[in-house]
Amino acid sequence: MSWSFRIGRIAGTDVKVHVTFLLLLGWVALRGGADGGSAGAIDSVVRMLALFACVLLHEFGHITAARRYGVHTPDVILLPIGGVARLSRIPEAPREEIVIALAGPAVNLVIFAGIYAGLSLAGATRGLDMADPFAGSLLASLMAVNLWLLLFNLIPAFPMDGGRVLRALIAFRVPYVRATRTAARIGQFLAMLGGFVGFYQQDISLMLVAAFVFLAAGAEAAAVETRAAGRGVTVSQMMVTDFHTVRVYSTIADAVALLLAGEQREFPVVDNLGRVEGMLTRDHLIRGLTQHGPGAPVSQAMAADVPAVPPQLPFGDAIAALRASRLPALPVVDQGGALVGMLTMDNVTDLLLVRRAREGVA
Repeated sequence: MSWSFRIGRIAGTDVKVHVTFLLLLGWVALRGGADGGSAGAIDSVVRMLALFACVLLHEFGHITAARRYGVHTPDVILLPIGGVARLSRIPEAPREEIVIALAGPAVNLVIFAGIYAGLSLAGATRGLDMADPFAGSLLASLMAVNLWLLLFNLIPAFPMDGGRVLRALIAFRVPYVRATRTAARIGQFLAMLGGFVGFYQQDISLMLVAAFVFLAAGAEAAAVETRAAGRGVTVSQMMVTDFHTVRVYSTIADAVALLLAGEQREFPVVDNLGRVEGMLTRDHLIRGLTQHGPGAPVSQAMAADVPAVPPQLPFGDAIAALRASRLPALPVVDQGGALVGMLTMDNVTDLLLVRRAREGVA
């Protein structure tokens, strides 16, 4: 995710923080400072950091459970709305998904129970305000926070933890994609209800969370349908085979002529032996014209050191490589180093549309 930076690495997983999280801390400090001066600002920030420490532990509950099933987690990102652990894949076996989904809330339950037991032994449970997560001592606040995290995440609104459990339960009876669609619709319906409640109560936080859940449910359902439609597909079935290349010694004006002569918008740049030197996109050409002029070689405008993908690469890995490159197209190179095609997101989309029209997605 863009606008995030790494603050550490735990057990092979990068821990990242989104810049908006820093804005949240600043806002919390200002609110605390307005009520209690510098001491209030520090107290508010400490409580917020403790809250997000619990959120991080929640995410590592998911990560630990996922590793039982061979699912790697490259990173976890802390956002103002919570944490997001990026799993390399979502297990489609319902039992595995239930275990992974419930592992996060289970961590909050353990923290809640542990703090409650400690406070009970100390005789400090009288008068606790569980409705306000930021009231009372720091320990009391953490106990309330973990209770609310537990209850909130178990709401059956996909793609939250409770929604993933709901999807898994539905998937015991119907195909996985149909279960995802159903869970996503339920999640969006609950998000709309939450949004209306937030609007009625003028609760901006609730409206933002509702909007996030609504959009995330739709995005996750679309991603699952895409993976299902692309199952069994390799790059050789998705790549463009009818395309023009640009020689590395060609001028930007030569490439512009190719751009204007047809519908191709991305061009592999090759040397005299046909080996790929880089990729030249329409944006590169426009920028190159502005910065270097039409007589400059395309090597000054192209994206160099572009990763090539092999024809036999599976669908999921190919899409991941294309997205990671942040380019609209990648060259397809066989084992002998020959350029045999181009992988473009437009062509992938067209292929998936055709497959859905011909076969449908269960």
